[in-house]
Amino acid sequence: MSVWHGDLYKKKPSGGRKRAYRRKRKFERGSFPTETALGETKRKIVRIKGGNLKIKVLSDKYACVTNPKSRKTEKVEIIRVVRNPANVDYDRRGVITKGAVIETPLGLARVTSRPGQNGIINAVLLGTKEKS
Repeated sequence: MSVWHGDLYKKKPSGGRKRAYRRKRKFERGSFPTETALGETKRKIVRIKGGNLKIKVLSDKYACVTNPKSRKTEKVEIIRVVRNPANVDYDRRGVITKGAVIETPLGLARVTSRPGQNGIINAVLLGTKEKS
């Protein structure tokens, strides 16, 4: 089963049915969302429209974190996913998407890239880690 973005089987504004005038096309095909998890680095390369390639991060344990004050970026390990405002279920399961807050040795950081689309986890530091 796959995701389909064609409109052959929708209804007309009048409420009548649209009749299929052709078969499904490959460019109308979609895909299921990539739910990036925390773990060993796994990536999937998919051919997309135009013959281009899309790299999807299935799981990763590193992120490129930028400190906005010093303007320095470094690759650090992700300790855990703190919260994910995109979806309550993702929050519970610890799925990494754009906007998710992750904990790193540098402190809390918000993910700014789309791991399921870009192939990398980029984040911006929110604040320094409190000493306790």
